[in-house]
Amino acid sequence: MSKLHTYSALIRWTGNEGTGTSGYKDYSRNHQIAIAGKPTIPGSSDPAFRGDPSRYNPEDMLVASLSACHMLWYLHLAAVNKVVVVDYQDNATGTMEEAPDGGGRFLEVTLHPVITLIPGSNREVAEKLHHEAHAKCFISSSVNFPVNCQPEFLVKHD
Repeated sequence: MSKLHTYSALIRWTGNEGTGTSGYKDYSRNHQIAIAGKPTIPGSSDPAFRGDPSRYNPEDMLVASLSACHMLWYLHLAAVNKVVVVDYQDNATGTMEEAPDGGGRFLEVTLHPVITLIPGSNREVAEKLHHEAHAKCFISSSVNFPVNCQPEFLVKHD
């Protein structure tokens, strides 16, 4: 029997500048993402869509969610398989296509993790764990576009 998990978030628009949505340029895209018991995340739309570049946008959050989910599964699998990771960084990128009607969709996301292992780690196992992490990641299993992974491995030198 499957186990169900539920999540909730309160999204509150904070961009009414006095006249609401009376015109396309008359309101801010700013909003807050609130989850009980956690710090509030300042949100907006992408700057290409009149958003505030200092705030997180949904596209940023999608790429970050894919990267974080993969990383967390990878670290779990590394621990279980006795691959000692001492550092993990990912400069993930995503490509979104805007349609002529204003809609759009993500075409792909590519993860670029740089994983630092201790000397003597089994690099072959470390590489294979990315495939398993991808297969287990809840977020990548939920999207309808490719999520690619191009890992790089380093060995920690004392």
